[in-house]
Amino acid sequence: MTFEFNTVLAENYHSNSQKSRVLTEDWVERNLYCPICGKPYINRYENNHPTGDFFCKDCSSDFELKSKESNSGKLSKTITDGEYTTMISRITSMRNPNFFFMTYNNFQVNNLILIPNHFFTPQIIIKRKPLGPNARRAGWTGCNIDISAIPDSGKIFIIKNQIEIEHKSVLASYAKTKTLKTSNLDSRGWLLDTLNCIEQIPTKDFTLNQVYAFEPELKKKHPENNFVKDKIRQQLQYLRDKGFVEFVTPGHYRKI
Repeated sequence: MTFEFNTVLAENYHSNSQKSRVLTEDWVERNLYCPICGKPYINRYENNHPTGDFFCKDCSSDFELKSKESNSGKLSKTITDGEYTTMISRITSMRNPNFFFMTYNNFQVNNLILIPNHFFTPQIIIKRKPLGPNARRAGWTGCNIDISAIPDSGKIFIIKNQIEIEHKSVLASYAKTKTLKTSNLDSRGWLLDTLNCIEQIPTKDFTLNQVYAFEPELKKKHPENNFVKDKIRQQLQYLRDKGFVEFVTPGHYRKI
């Protein structure tokens, strides 16, 4: 795998966004394997394909690429995406692609992460203001993806600080997250929100009371539920069964 872009491809483009699209998509097509099944390469869809930018012929996975030039190499907390209602519709119908988020600088890739589609919920899609009446697409409403709300378990590095992560490690990380996959949006939201809370606890070992401390935050995200502590215990049991936490003694857990 090489980190450099083929800058020759951008010579006939004037728009920075067009240059970025051409260079980053070419890089993915030349360098990237399927992080879900391990196929040595993935294929590119034609431009503006409704299901994503790339696909894997072996496992039928779709991928959408979002890239940003960054001097620091750090990923933004939010990523600009397309039309709001379309994005919500894709998430709720489980037709959302997996996402690649890339940062680059000096025409070289710094970081590339995979976020599996089952880590997306409507709550992390932020509605932007509609375009004004004088805009060419007046009334069009875009969205941002709040990736800061996604648990770290759902951010799988393929390249980190220009170091390629071992393929087996990437595939294993995805396989583990796949156990969390559910088509029930409410269950998905609770599970990911609870996992996010656990990841915020700085120590590997933690107590039930430490998770209970997030009750106000979880109540705000799930106002329809009046039994938040019961729900927390249920999610901890589920995360234990899926191998994300370990039960140590009553009221005490350990992150795996």
